[in-house]
Amino acid sequence: MKTCLVVDDSVAIRKVARMILENLGFHVTEASDGQEAIAWCRASMPDAILLDWNMPMMSGIDFLRQLRDEPLGKGPKVLFCTVENDLSHINEALRAGADEYIMKPFDGDVICAKFAEVGLL
Repeated sequence: MKTCLVVDDSVAIRKVARMILENLGFHVTEASDGQEAIAWCRASMPDAILLDWNMPMMSGIDFLRQLRDEPLGKGPKVLFCTVENDLSHINEALRAGADEYIMKPFDGDVICAKFAEVGLL
């Protein structure tokens, strides 16, 4: 079973994402910020990471940069899921190693399509 780490400071977003991803056959874990997410990845690197940009403690972009420097950190497919929709944010995320970008609000069809695009489904 493929694994996905959902990283978002919103409990509601994590809950909705978990439901969608579990319906797609993923085992889901959750983190409320980038620091918690790095700890999860060091313990067990997931196949996919659904990542928010704006979070306390460590932002999504800072997490992504640190992740990609970790041993095995280039492995997970990272999909940013955020309200940050200007081109500069999208380009920054892609340069930092994001595989895809999802705009909030999202639904199951969007998650399914983006996960399929990066080869996770």
